[in-house]
Amino acid sequence: MTHRWAQVTKAVVLARGLGTRMRREDPGAALDEAQRAAASAGVKAMIPIGRPFLDYALSALADAGCTDACLVIGPEHGEIRDYYTGRGRPRRVRVAFAEQALPRGTADALLSAEAFAAGDRVLMVNSDNYYPPAALAALRAVPGAGLLGFERDALVRESNVEPERVLKYALLSVRADGTLERIVEKPDEATARALGADALVSMNAWVFTPAIFEACRRVAPSARGELELQDAVRIAIDDMGERFTVVRVAAGVLDLSSRSDIEAVRRRLAGVEADP
Repeated sequence: MTHRWAQVTKAVVLARGLGTRMRREDPGAALDEAQRAAASAGVKAMIPIGRPFLDYALSALADAGCTDACLVIGPEHGEIRDYYTGRGRPRRVRVAFAEQALPRGTADALLSAEAFAAGDRVLMVNSDNYYPPAALAALRAVPGAGLLGFERDALVRESNVEPERVLKYALLSVRADGTLERIVEKPDEATARALGADALVSMNAWVFTPAIFEACRRVAPSARGELELQDAVRIAIDDMGERFTVVRVAAGVLDLSSRSDIEAVRRRLAGVEADP
């Protein structure tokens, strides 16, 4: 019997990253004083694009129909907590916090939000990406677990991401029934060629059932010494029988990874109202 899940209204936003690339000096990046301070701290979510970038991300979640968001932060991220419980308290989204004590990887980050999920399905996104609200709404509509799969040409055309950078993102192998077979992180040239020119790209936007938390607990450290989300997804598929519906998207995602991204993201967000 198919489980009849309640509609997804909760979102987990991963904001614990160290921002290593953002911290690097870039003489070619024209930043104002506030942007430079946030970049030097590595807190990508708080980079001011008129207002903190995370405001735009939360606004997109609200536009898509989410009513609650859990920000996964580190103990050093008091600035984020203070802003969203004070002058930046959102109007349309209730904000909660989960603390990941150490940056041990994305699976560990998601696991820290298990209490927030409280047995419900959750949508999960990165704090340094701006996803199209329509795509997030389509993801909320999947019947169980799922993820967004972006067409490469559209991702390049409608994002601030050059083709060479897209090739470094995870690619998806999708079954004939539209479910995820496997996710390939940072594929080498031969693997990317084998997956085909039409292989969809993952930008780390998911809907998870509570099964993902058990899968996260089973993850072993990767070669990088991290507990990685793609390994939890593999465990969920191979060992737990979970099926992930791939939602095909012909649109872009704004990616705020380094200082050189800030101005391009600012231009593309011009005219977008942030009202979380």
